[in-house]
Amino acid sequence: MLEVENLRVWFPHGRGDRVEVVKGVSFSMTRGEALAIVGESGSGKTMTSLSLLGLVPKPGGIEAERLMVDGLDAIGLGKKEWPAVRGKNIAMVFQDALSGLNPVRTIGSTLVEAIKRHQGLSTADAKKAAIETIEAVGIPEPEARFGVYPHQLSGGLRQRVMIALAIINRPSIVVADEPTTALDATIQAQILELLQEMVTDAALILITHDLGVAASICDRVAVMYAGRFVEVGPVDVVLSRPRHPYTAGLLAAVPRFDRERKPLVPIPGSPPAPDDVGTGCPFEPRCPRAMERCSVDRPLLESLDGHPVACWNPVPND
Repeated sequence: MLEVENLRVWFPHGRGDRVEVVKGVSFSMTRGEALAIVGESGSGKTMTSLSLLGLVPKPGGIEAERLMVDGLDAIGLGKKEWPAVRGKNIAMVFQDALSGLNPVRTIGSTLVEAIKRHQGLSTADAKKAAIETIEAVGIPEPEARFGVYPHQLSGGLRQRVMIALAIINRPSIVVADEPTTALDATIQAQILELLQEMVTDAALILITHDLGVAASICDRVAVMYAGRFVEVGPVDVVLSRPRHPYTAGLLAAVPRFDRERKPLVPIPGSPPAPDDVGTGCPFEPRCPRAMERCSVDRPLLESLDGHPVACWNPVPND
C-alpha cells in the first residue's frame, strides 16, 4: 500500500540554504498493517505524515527516491491531481477536529461532499451513505446529528466525525495524527477502539507521542528523533526490550501501574533544532551511553537482533 524511500522534507532558510525537518526516512506498509510513529514534539512525525498527502505547507518541499501511495507515484502528482487522491487513496484524521472541520458547514454536508467527489453518487444516495457512516462510528441519533455544526458536538464526537470523514470512501491508507490529543482517558480508549475497528482493510499510520497508545493498536513502531528513525520493529519487541537509548528513555518517562512503583526518569536536555546539523549522532548530547565515536560519526539504521537500530552503543538485551 505504501512505499517510502529516503524521504526528506525541507524548508528554505537564509539565502539559498534549506533546513531539513525529515532527513531520509524509509518504510513500507501492507494492507491491514498498523504502524506507530512515536517521538517527542518536533521530531518530524507530523511532517512525515503530511508529506504522504502532499500537504507540506509552502514554502516547504519534499524529495524522495521513491514515494508510492496506493500504487501512485506521489512525487509525480501535481497540485491539481492531489484532490482526487486525498480521501480516496489516502486519508487523514487530523489532530484537532475543531480546526480540521469547516465551522460554517454541517457535518452532513462535509461528508456528502466527500462522497460525491470520489464516488459520484447522487445527493440522496450520498446523504444515505453519510448517515450510515455517522451511525457506524458510534454517533447517536445520526439523522439528527447530520445537520449539526462542529461546535455543537463534544470533542469526542467531533473526533468520530473526523474518523468518519477519513474512512467514508474506504481509502487504502489512513493516517491518524495524534487522534486522541485533548480527550479524557475514557474517550481516548473509545476513539482508539473505533480506529482499530474501522480501519481493518487499510494500512494505518498512527502519529503519537504516547507509547501506550502505540502499544494498544499497532503492529510495528518507528521511533523518530531529530527527523530520523532511530529504532523500528514489532511493537511488543521494541517496547519491551528497547535497544536504542532514546527509546529506553521514552519508556522510562512513562508512568507504570502494573509493576512496582519507581520514580520517573526524564530525558535530560532538549531535542536539537532542525538547523543544528552535526556529523555525529543527534541524540549524543542527551545520551547516557554516549561514547567518543557518537559525537563524530552518525550511526545508520542497521539490523540488531532482528530489527533496525541506529546506535553505536545500544542498550544491552537482557
